[in-house]
Amino acid sequence: MVTRQKSKPYRILSLDGGGAKGFYTLGVLAEIEGLIGCRLHERFDLVFGTSTGSIIGSMIALGMSVDEIHDLYKKFVPDIMKLKKPNDKSAKLAELAKEIFKNAKFDDVKTAVGVVTTNWDIERPLIFKANISQAHGRKGTFQPGFGVSIGDAVQASCSAFPFFAPKTVTKANGDEVKLVDGGYCANNPTLYAIADATGSLNIAHQDLRVVSVGVGVYPSPKAPLFSKMYWAKYLLSVQLLQKTLEINTQSMDQLRSILFKDVPTVRISDTFEQPEMATDLFEHNLKKLNMLRQRGRESFAKVESTLKDFLL
Repeated sequence: MVTRQKSKPYRILSLDGGGAKGFYTLGVLAEIEGLIGCRLHERFDLVFGTSTGSIIGSMIALGMSVDEIHDLYKKFVPDIMKLKKPNDKSAKLAELAKEIFKNAKFDDVKTAVGVVTTNWDIERPLIFKANISQAHGRKGTFQPGFGVSIGDAVQASCSAFPFFAPKTVTKANGDEVKLVDGGYCANNPTLYAIADATGSLNIAHQDLRVVSVGVGVYPSPKAPLFSKMYWAKYLLSVQLLQKTLEINTQSMDQLRSILFKDVPTVRISDTFEQPEMATDLFEHNLKKLNMLRQRGRESFAKVESTLKDFLL
């Protein structure tokens, strides 16, 4: 379990959900890692992630470099996203989780972490955490990640129903819970991360430095002119999910700016309007995904001077 003592400033990294668009996130993070000259877990005290952000965030918390994460994304993400049936998608996601996380538990992380999921049955967020100091209550029965493996928690955070099957996990106390994508409650988890830092960890607002990384905003792909009705409807349903997550993302950021306007925060998530940038969370063309990664690197450049003040 993480035993790092409080430091000033206390640095938070928050990573949005967005499926394959996490390649944009990896572009931003590659530049941040280059800026600080060490792995991200060595500089950030708390890493929160939702959906694709939970995969990246958990790998960071376990000590992996951004290049290592990128190599795994290239290997697995296109194969997952090109599948159409929910059970097939979920099975491939489980393969990714097994290869990446193996038997890792939340006790194994090198920095504090939060993995955001949504409890399907009671319609509330369920956040997997590593450190008892992050708990807002019930500390007497706290167990890192509720005793669930990191791989299972990440699968749950990424299970964007109905395109993925829900993920049922069993807590250490024997409770079974059905979970779906964390994006339904906090696709941008920055507000939750700040609440942990200020509420549970008692970090003063002025001592925080928050880096919130999104996945970018892009035009929606259009169905081919002579596509079959099934594929046209499929694309429309993907766009509805996409819009739902984007509205959630913007709402959470607006709340963050109102409730924690005095917390120093850098938000990185540019909007791209060029037709050639059209994409969605199920993108599986590696050339397009590499383009997103390049755009993430360019977005970093716009805030580089501020990040130097935050991180160096």
